Amino acid sequence: MILEYLTTGMFSSNCYVVGDNGEGVIIDPGANYTEILELVEKSGLKIKYIILTHGHIDHICSVDELRSKIDAKVIMHQDDSEFLTNSLFNGAFMMGRNNAFNPADEFVKDKDVLSVGGLIFEIIHTPGHTPGCICIKVGNTLFTGDTLFKTSIGRTDLAKGDYGAIIDSIKTKLMNLDNEVIVYPGHGDSTTIGFEKRHNPFINM
Repeated sequence: MILEYLTTGMFSSNCYVVGDNGEGVIIDPGANYTEILELVEKSGLKIKYIILTHGHIDHICSVDELRSKIDAKVIMHQDDSEFLTNSLFNGAFMMGRNNAFNPADEFVKDKDVLSVGGLIFEIIHTPGHTPGCICIKVGNTLFTGDTLFKTSIGRTDLAKGDYGAIIDSIKTKLMNLDNEVIVYPGHGDSTTIGFEKRHNPFINM
């Protein structure tokens, strides 16, 4: 599996390029689109999907530029669809901006799978940070967006956030995964499910 990432753009969010056998996806295009395109070129992958783990501005700000440059479908959960078109929900208004984006091309739901380059991308719906937050499991790798971080969790004080929901999502849908699963979050360093079970204070309350 090819896995490349950038940590740039608004609030140093992580943008991932993942794939195999010449085909791949972009997860959370929060970096400058030219930098993302350079990373795609480096990977040698043809991008099939641009997957949004949720609809906040720091994870979606380059989605329309990328969509205009490459032939790839934008994928997200239906429950975050309004975040693309509403700056109040996507957080742009907090920075004095009015960013709105084109709607997603396709929607996924819990337990859906996407097949790309021989890899299976399993969708796990983890509401809380936003209603339509998803995590994406690829083999022994888990991309958690802003649901789960190393020793922390996503904030829930933004539009439509729900603290009880995010805790339930993490405990019932992520902590039952194997300890060896490697977690790549939307911000910060990677971790593992086993490490979070032992050290994440929000899980062990």
